[in-house]
This record gives sequence, structure tokens and C-alpha cells, in this order.
Amino acid sequence: MESRYKQYNYIENLAQYEGKEIVLNGWVADKTEKGKLIFIQLRDGTGTNQCVVFKGNVSESVFENAKKLTQESSVRIVGQVRKDDRAQSGYEIDVNDLSIYQLSQNYPITPKEHGDAFLMAHRHLWLRSSRQHAIMRVRASVIKAIKDFFDGNGFKQVDSPMLTPSACEGTSTLFETKYFDLGSAYLSQSGQLYAEASALALGKVYTFGPAFRAELSKTRKHLTEFWMVEPEMAFFDLQDDMDLAEDMVEYIVQYVLKNNLRELNTLERDITKLEKIRRPFYRLSYDEAVDWLQKNDIPLIRKVDNQEVEIRPFPWGEDFGAPQEEALMEQFDKPCIIHRYPASVKAFYMKRDPNNPEVVLAMDMLATEKGGEIIGGSQREDDENLLLERIRHENLPEDDYQWYLDLRRYGSVPHSGFGLGIERTVKWITGAAHIREVIPFPRMINKIYP
Repeated sequence: MESRYKQYNYIENLAQYEGKEIVLNGWVADKTEKGKLIFIQLRDGTGTNQCVVFKGNVSESVFENAKKLTQESSVRIVGQVRKDDRAQSGYEIDVNDLSIYQLSQNYPITPKEHGDAFLMAHRHLWLRSSRQHAIMRVRASVIKAIKDFFDGNGFKQVDSPMLTPSACEGTSTLFETKYFDLGSAYLSQSGQLYAEASALALGKVYTFGPAFRAELSKTRKHLTEFWMVEPEMAFFDLQDDMDLAEDMVEYIVQYVLKNNLRELNTLERDITKLEKIRRPFYRLSYDEAVDWLQKNDIPLIRKVDNQEVEIRPFPWGEDFGAPQEEALMEQFDKPCIIHRYPASVKAFYMKRDPNNPEVVLAMDMLATEKGGEIIGGSQREDDENLLLERIRHENLPEDDYQWYLDLRRYGSVPHSGFGLGIERTVKWITGAAHIREVIPFPRMINKIYP
């Protein structure tokens, strides 16, 4: 279909314009003057490329305009695409004409070193840097890969509400707001419960959107607002759930390797480690993981009177934190799924293992290279009476969950699902040092500006 809007040329497509005159619109990332030559590093959102202004090839006014350019000035450049093997992209632009949209003055992020606090205060501008630009392009690819994977495997995307009357994962980490005359509403911690209803209507679904958790955490892996994809499947058991999670993560990583090598090179990412992310992944039961922690003398670390206390051997029944997860993953070169956790450390909706009611049919996928937990999922409790028992045990308001219990009253079936955190996944794939770098505008307990 013919486009009804302006068609521009873009740096990422320079190869198809070799020998032709094109028009590029963008911003000046850097500029160097050498007598009659001015070298402009132009970025246009798809990439950065060198544009060469030779005084003998342009008018006096164009050359003077090129001399005026400052960092982050916006420009329109007309020029010839020339093959140059020395250039990073393999091409240079010989400039014929140049006009200025706006001259930038005193751009605050200069080539010198800046502290994290300064860069986060200027996040709206920091996104323009080569590293942040590369991370955002990988993030976009991760999201596209996820949607392609599910759309290509018979799933339907559904939308779960962001405002809910009750909690999904417990009430201690909810953002609360007044909801007209109906009392309190909460920002959703997860789209899962509503996705279960959709799955019993459509079979295989996924919900994709933001989630909110008011955790008082300052770690490199926590945000108060983050994005999740959450598939939910009727008639899937835990084994099916784990298989699907493996298939999806392999697809995502291999998609990024295929489509984002330039960005991974910019980030200096060791892609040999990503190339190993192929099925089958490793799997350990919770019991096997605890046994490994005990044999390798990895303690539980607990705060007592504001001091960290190490408990050895690691006690069965405790959840794993970052120290345990990272220690476990030192032995693996691709993700590992830990399954069948103690019921006491998991959510009320998870189904008990019929062979051992002390554990639930839950699974977490841990990433390599200290990536931590990127997926959490389970087979859901499909028995009305057992689910009601769990709701009461957790002191949750029964009235708020009547609709959820209806799913077990009218045509209940085995079903399973999981959630994958976009930011943790992008952090792992890109090798970013902190999760705040992998979302355009991070929200943390001490940050909500800009």
C-alpha cells in the first residue's frame, strides 16, 4: 500500500542508496573541523553516520552553517552516499546541502564523564547517547520478538485492567488510590488473574502491559513500574508451562542476535554467551537446589536488628534471594528452571503438587551472568474448594475474589501461565549494569522525575 506520509531516507538503510543522493534529517552527535573539511557525526534515530562537508563542494552559506553546528543541533542534510570501508557503517555522506532546524546551545550532557545522578536527572536527554540508544533498540526487538512468538503460536493478545479492586500477589506492595464512591482501587501488580478468565474464553492468551509494585527495594533489579508479558493457557500443566517458557526465551535471544548485532557491539556485549541460549535449558527441583546450596555452603542471609546474619546450612522452606540465585547459576551456561517451591513462599493461586502438598507446581527461570529471575509461573489451582481455602488462609477478602472463584465453578480445567519481566530480560541480554538503564523513564522508590 502506498504511504500517505512523507518518505525519508534513514541511516540504517544506507546500503540501498549507494551512489545516490539522499536527504537525511537528524541531530549532530559530534563535529570536527579540519580546514576546508567539516566532519559531522549525524544520528537520526536509526543509527549514526559521518557526513563530510568539503568547502569546495558547497556554497559559502552552507559551509558557514556547518561551522555553526553544535552538539544536538537539528539539521537537514542532502548528500551523496559513498562506499567507505573505513567507516563504521561502511558508508560516508558527501554533503551537497545543509540547513538548520535549530541550533542547540549549552547541551548539558557533554563527552566528559557524568555521574549517575546527573544522567538520571537528565534522562530525557541521556536517551540520545549511543549506549542508551542501543539498549532501547534491543528493548524494542525483545518486545517484537515476544509478540511475534505468541502471535505465531496461536495466542491472542488480551488486555487486563490496570486498576483492580484487589491484590494479585498480596496486599503489602500495592499502590492505592480512591475510586470515586466505590472505595479504594489499586494499580495492578499483574494481569494474570484476568488473563485466566480470558484463557478460559479463548484458550491461549497473553497480556502485555505495565505492572506496579510498591516494594521498598533499591536493588539493581527492582522498579516500582515495570512491564510484563503474561501468557495463560487452558489445559496446560506445569511441564507444558516450563516448555513454553524455554521456547519463548530461546526465540527472544536468537531474534536479538539476528537483528541487533550492531547494538550488541555498541554495548560491547559478549555474544558468544548469548549464542549458547538454546533449548533444552537446565532444570532443578527446589529440593535439588537446596541440596546444592547446602553442599556448597551457601547460607541464607537474614537481617536481624539491622545486621546481616548468615544461617547455615540453607534451611528448606526459605525462598531464594539474589545471593542464592547467583551462586546456583555459576554452574550453568544457559538458563535454569527451578520448580516445585514450598507453598509457604508462593502465591495463593498456585496448585499444590498432588504428590507432595507441601510444595506447589511453581517454576522460576533464572538467567545466566547474574541475570536473576526473569520468569515466574505456575500451574494454577483449578479446584474451587482448595482455592477458597487458600484465600481464607491468606486472609484475603472473599467478596473480591468471587469472580475468580467463578472460573472454578463453571467449566474449570487445568491451566497454567507465567510472567516474564521485560526490563530484567533486556538487562540480561544487553549486559546493562542497572535496570534503570533498560526502561525509557524508570520509576524507583527515590525517583519519579522526569
